[in-house]
Parts: sequence; structure tokens; C-alpha cells
Amino acid sequence: MTDEPPLRRRAAQRRAGDEPHSLPAPAPEPETVGPDPTPGGPVPLLAPRDGTPIPVETPAGLADVVARFAAGTGPVAVDAERASGYRYSQRAYLVQLRRAGAGTALVDPLPLGDLSTLDEAIADAEWVLHAASQDLACLADVGLRPRRLFDTELAARLAGFERVGLAALTEQLLGFTLEKHHSAADWSSRPLPESWLTYAALDVEMLTDLRDALAAELERQGKQKWAAEEFAALVAWGAQPLRQRPDPWRRTSGIHRVRGARAQARVRSLWYARDEIAARRDSAPGRVLPDAAIIAAAEMDPKDERSLLMLPGFGGRSVRRLVRTWLDALADARQLPDDALPVSPTVEGPPPPHRWAERDPAAAARLARCREVVVRIAAAHTLPPENLITPDSVRRLAWTPPDEITPEIVAETLRGYGARTWQVELIAGELAGALVGPG
Repeated sequence: MTDEPPLRRRAAQRRAGDEPHSLPAPAPEPETVGPDPTPGGPVPLLAPRDGTPIPVETPAGLADVVARFAAGTGPVAVDAERASGYRYSQRAYLVQLRRAGAGTALVDPLPLGDLSTLDEAIADAEWVLHAASQDLACLADVGLRPRRLFDTELAARLAGFERVGLAALTEQLLGFTLEKHHSAADWSSRPLPESWLTYAALDVEMLTDLRDALAAELERQGKQKWAAEEFAALVAWGAQPLRQRPDPWRRTSGIHRVRGARAQARVRSLWYARDEIAARRDSAPGRVLPDAAIIAAAEMDPKDERSLLMLPGFGGRSVRRLVRTWLDALADARQLPDDALPVSPTVEGPPPPHRWAERDPAAAARLARCREVVVRIAAAHTLPPENLITPDSVRRLAWTPPDEITPEIVAETLRGYGARTWQVELIAGELAGALVGPG
């Protein structure tokens, strides 16, 4: 472990058969991570080195991709495009891959469905993803599950970079700029415009080069074992089925303004009415009825069409066509007996920290001391505090500390919360001291 800041690397050494773009001229290594130091600034990356691939949509095309990637070498860059904000499901509407010796492939999972043959072809390879937790679920839905992975966003966090987006890291470490203006596009639309396909291909174009640069930086800082533990945890997490949230309607934006169980019942009734329509249409719920409209109706409880349509969010034509649905949902909530109204959910774990000083001043003091430890150790190792240890783990430990407080018992407690070995080794001893208190 060193106390030097993360260095800026230019493009890492390429693998045979994967020729690089023309790189910016070399420049002396800067002392800190900042604006690109190369003469003339970073180079815009506008087109894939092999051209923009045509999306694979047929079994024969998929078989060709499978053969190419099975014969390729080294890590496999993987990305997926969803249609968040447009569709109800979080499925992948395009899967992008790149591997040395195989080039880039864009695979359309809509007509193909299962991509398990591709999964088998690259099962032994390390998969390189950026912000893997966002894509693992939708990749698993089409049969793609990594056995080993390298997450470039997480690696950048562990290495102490402040800007960890793909475009920012590609610019900082490789000297190329990526356009991200299609990131929020409706990837469920067909046919996909060529400019979107170019954007998608470029998302995996430099990913393995970025992986190499970040791996070298992690090794320089002595953090490669930390990263390996984090990546293994991601693989294990991605292999598990997604858990359904209890009472998902409670996540309606603005629900904190809704007072009383009866009004909350109106939120619940409208939420489920909207969700049923959104699922049937495969449309994002917010495009069926905005959260703000649900909250407004829950607060005002309109009883006729005229009153409902005067509320914000109910003026659109598609919303007005469903006016009977919304009024029926409100009527259902109105007719519920008191014992069927929502009750405050049982909260697992400690209460919100802002209530600690009143409810348990000693616990509030423990939390403050523990937080100071986390911030100090994270800064000493150039880490975001939340990557050193999850805030929830710290809160649980401070609210209900072990009966006997020793570094060994605190370490075991943290492991029970899911902390990795490297985290426990860095922080358990000092957290034990913070729990005991001064003196």
C-alpha cells in the first residue's frame, strides 16, 4: 500500500490480434489525477476500429458469434442496453461483446431469447463490465452469467478515482473521449439507428484496455487482492435470484408527504392499478401515471372525474382514458375496513440515525465515533468510505454492539453483515475501540 495518488495510464499493452486506435502522443506522468495531460487533449472516439457491427438476430448469426468468441483469447468485454424509463421490464435489449481475436459483436436477444450457447463459449474467460451490478440481472435473464469478472467502475473506486463513469475513466486513463448521449435511449425500439449501434459498440471498444490500466493501478497500490474479493462477491450476488421488495408501493416518490393510513391506502391502490396496466403494456409505470399524480390524488381523494382531472398529472390524453380505473382504485381504498389499512412496516435493524440522539444517546455517540474511524481509514487508503464498509454495517454495529467487544468478535460480526476479509482486516480493530469509547 502506498500513499501516492492514482497514476494516469495511457493505453495498456494490447493483446495480439487486437490492434489499437492511434494513441495520443505520450506525455510525462502527472503527479495527480486531473485533466488529460496529452498535447491537444483527449482524442474523440467516434467509430469502432473494425467498423460498426450489424446486430445478430438469427440462430446462424449467433452460432458464428459463439465460434468466434470461443476461439478468441483473453478477457471478454460485456455490456447490455436496457430501456429503463420506457419499458416495464429491465430486460436486455442489446448485448455487446468484444474479445481479442473475435472483434466486437452486437447481439439482439429479442428474436434469440436464450444465449446460453454464447455463455458456454466464454465461460472460462474473465468478463469485463462497467458497473456490473446494473447489468448482471438482465444478462442472467438471457443465460449469460460470469464465473469471473472485473468491474472497471468498482476497480476505479478502490483505486481512489473521483470520477468513475466509463467516459471519464476512458478519458483519464486512455486519452479517448466517449460520447454518452444515447445512454437513456429507448433500446427496445426497432430498427436501432446506426448511430446507436456505434455508441453501443464503443461501450466495449476500450473496456479491456481500461481493465488493464486499472489492474496495473490496483497492483501498484497493493489493492489487487481487495478487488479480487469484491469481484468474487459480485459474481456470487449475480448468481442469486432477485428478491422482491416488500410493499413496493412505499417507494412512490413523494410518499413522505402522505399522512394517515387511509391516504396511504389510496397510494397503494393507485400504485397497484398502475402497475397492472404497466406490466400488461410493458411500459414504464411512470409513463402510465406519474408518481406525482398518485401522491396528489392520495392527498385530495377526488370522488368524481372532474375533480380528478383537475389534479396535476392527470391532464394527459392517455391518463384521461383511464380515468375510470383511477376512480375505482380510489373508491376501493375508501371502502376498506380499518383493519385492512396499511400499517407501518416492521423495520429490521436500527432506526434512522437522526433519531438516535433522542432514543439512545449512547448509541448516537458510538455511531459518531465509528463514522470518524471509517472516514479516517478510508482517507488513509484513498477509498470512498462506503467501499471500505457499508454504512448499514456501521449503523447495525453501533446500535447493537456485541455483548463482548473485542477485535475478533467485531470482525466476526462484520463478516455476518457481509463484509469481505480485506475490509475486516482494515477496520475491525479500530471499530472495536470506537465501540468501547474514549479512555
